[in-house]
Amino acid sequence: MALPHAASGQLTRLQPLGDKLTAAVSSAIFKAAQLEVVRLVLPSGHTMREHRVQGEITLQCIEGTLDLTVHGQTQRMRPGDLMYVAAGEPHALHAVQDCSLLLTICLLPAA
Repeated sequence: MALPHAASGQLTRLQPLGDKLTAAVSSAIFKAAQLEVVRLVLPSGHTMREHRVQGEITLQCIEGTLDLTVHGQTQRMRPGDLMYVAAGEPHALHAVQDCSLLLTICLLPAA
């Protein structure tokens, strides 16, 4: 079953989840031919091991705190912080606190 996605022109709220954060899960907001947008929810202590994405991405911290490792350097992200990661660049995430992020992915056509 496919997840529902926002339609063109549909308003989507991305405010902090607050008390609902601990029960929330990641959800796709929309996916188009060249762009995907996801609310990524990571519980405290959760780690996404080092991985690569074919296209460029951005990660914007909406709430909570996480450590993002990219280019061999770990940086702490807090609400309001935004990170751009180049296509194919290895990166890893570790949630220091329950957190939610806005993830945008530039999708590349299949070769």
